[in-house]
Amino acid sequence: MLVIQNIPLSRILKNTWKIDIIMIISCTAAYFLREFLIKHHFEIPTIIPTVLGTAIAFFIGFNNNQAYDRWWEARKVWGALVNDSRSWARSVTSYISPQDLSDPEVKVIKDKMVRRHIAFVYALKANLRSAVDENYHQYLQQKDIEEIKTHTNIHNAILSLQARDIQELREKGMIDGFRFMEMNQLLVKFSDEMGMAERIKNTVFPTTYNYFTKVFIWLFVVSLTLVISQPVGLWSIFIGWLVGFVFVSTQINGMSLVDPFENSSTAIPLNQISRTIEINLLQMIHAEKIPKPVKPINGEYVL
Repeated sequence: MLVIQNIPLSRILKNTWKIDIIMIISCTAAYFLREFLIKHHFEIPTIIPTVLGTAIAFFIGFNNNQAYDRWWEARKVWGALVNDSRSWARSVTSYISPQDLSDPEVKVIKDKMVRRHIAFVYALKANLRSAVDENYHQYLQQKDIEEIKTHTNIHNAILSLQARDIQELREKGMIDGFRFMEMNQLLVKFSDEMGMAERIKNTVFPTTYNYFTKVFIWLFVVSLTLVISQPVGLWSIFIGWLVGFVFVSTQINGMSLVDPFENSSTAIPLNQISRTIEINLLQMIHAEKIPKPVKPINGEYVL
């Protein structure tokens, strides 16, 4: 996620330079086509770039709105996950009371369940980014690792371990029925948030919208160059590219939000959010080693 207010022009050109070259070549070809061929036979109606420009505005507006909706929904899902994670740690540390076990043994149980949730967060993050990340292993006991390694959905398997443990605590009388329901409801919320995030990741944005937007921009740039080449001459190449650059930059900006879980500067900062959850939960169980927060890269963005 970008954290700077002013985006350097170099970053914009880095994302658009290939299309810029194609547009300049297209504008140049359109200019010479009209200069040596079309102007001797007929004039290009000005209504053509006008209609195309209107159509492009609708397409880009729709694409960007839908892309931002995906990005914002993903951010809300992970914002809810932060809050529910804190509630889970608070419930574990406050609701579980010793019966026949000594206080140190109860603390071990609480630490295990809180740390296991941190493992859930990191396993979910790795899945959403399609990354091979076993960072969550450090927060799991060896028997838990052996049990979940046969599962394809690791984070879901971790939730099953949590559900089994609170059921055992209920049977042992270490949590009452009301507290059991509260903690189980949190597990349901985690499952819902996991499912919503997976739905966003696995739902492909309609490729036809992106494709036709690119085609319409190219047609618009060519037709605009053809229309204005008579009054402005060679400057029509520059003006055609400049107007096209505005449309292309806007379209690329929207499409950069389509996959909010990618490991990119415009995606949801999963590293930062996961680290925040990790720090908060470890502090709640009074852990000795607390990692430092994730800092922006080059002061520009966080991952």
